[in-house]
Amino acid sequence: MLGGLALAGVGMVWLQGRAVIEEGAPPPAPAPSPVDSEALPLADPGTMQGPAPPEVSELGKEEQRFFRYDRNRDRLITRNEMLSTRTDAFRALDKDGNNLLTFEEWAVTTVQRFEKADANGDERLTPREFATTAPKPAAKKPACKC
Repeated sequence: MLGGLALAGVGMVWLQGRAVIEEGAPPPAPAPSPVDSEALPLADPGTMQGPAPPEVSELGKEEQRFFRYDRNRDRLITRNEMLSTRTDAFRALDKDGNNLLTFEEWAVTTVQRFEKADANGDERLTPREFATTAPKPAAKKPACKC
């Protein structure tokens, strides 16, 4: 009888120890939801705010052109500085003005461009319809103003 009580006591201690271990265990990972290959990804930047775009300063024509890229005025142009001149294009895509480009903001412009090119509205672009999406050639400026 004493052996049975000892065995029951050991069993209770063992069960309580298992319960404490399982309390500290992380919850099981949620089952992955099925991925719809046609669904567009969503992104919500919340209240995040990107950095303000650089401003243009009053300089001579050649200095303006150089400093359009050399943002920190160290007289050297880095790759990032060279890409910074795309702010106008970025601002056109950044619909909410928070200096962060979400997928939805990019997608709106792309969808509008697609719908404009899809002349017959069948949600498919023929080679002729696709050709209308090509960028317009830049206007040629005269070589001199004689």
